[in-house]
Amino acid sequence: MEPTDRLVVALDFDSRRPAEEVVDRLGDACGFYKVGLELLTVAGPDLVRGLVARGKHVFLDLKLFEIPNSVAGAVRAAGALGASMVTVHSMGGRGVMNAAVTAARDFPRLRVLALTVVTSMTDTDLDDIGVTASTTDQVGRLARLAMESGCHGVIASPREAALLRGHLGPDPLIVTPGVVLPGESPDDHARHATPWAAVAGGASYIVLGRSVTRAADPVAAVRLVRSDVAGRPEAIA
Repeated sequence: MEPTDRLVVALDFDSRRPAEEVVDRLGDACGFYKVGLELLTVAGPDLVRGLVARGKHVFLDLKLFEIPNSVAGAVRAAGALGASMVTVHSMGGRGVMNAAVTAARDFPRLRVLALTVVTSMTDTDLDDIGVTASTTDQVGRLARLAMESGCHGVIASPREAALLRGHLGPDPLIVTPGVVLPGESPDDHARHATPWAAVAGGASYIVLGRSVTRAADPVAAVRLVRSDVAGRPEAIA
């Protein structure tokens, strides 16, 4: 799984039909999709199986945060579905991440990514839950812990991509939600950036949802994302 095409489209829908309609409309224009808890809950695992059967990669964004045995079971289930990536909460500590990585070994194509700090959180939010570090410091600390625990990469905002790439080196995956096209509203992402900024900072993959899925022409929206990644933001109206 090489990041030759860095775009992951987030299927953030509350029912199966609109998600499948977007996949149909994009066709060969996109080969990687994120399925989160909402869609997985309403549509079930058959949606993931269907995407994999169509030759798509699936980023199963479960944000697993449970006892190690339960996390291991969920990771094995993700691997059996054919997912390419699955997320686990780094705040669960070494035991949780080690369990996830060990479970993934039975599925050579499955990558375990550790969520650091969700893109909606700010320094104030961290302080509310008793974390006195800044978001930047906390992301770095949790990313290092994830690497020590054997994870294949991390989830962080695009604003931390450069810092993480400098700390982690060239090999670990850095996947960045919170990516929006220039001029667009960041919605509920407090720490956001453009596709070009994320990739220039060292992101392996960028995750976009509404920018593509709610566009009048999703294929044209994908072209705009790729234009920005290529450093041609003038191509975006």
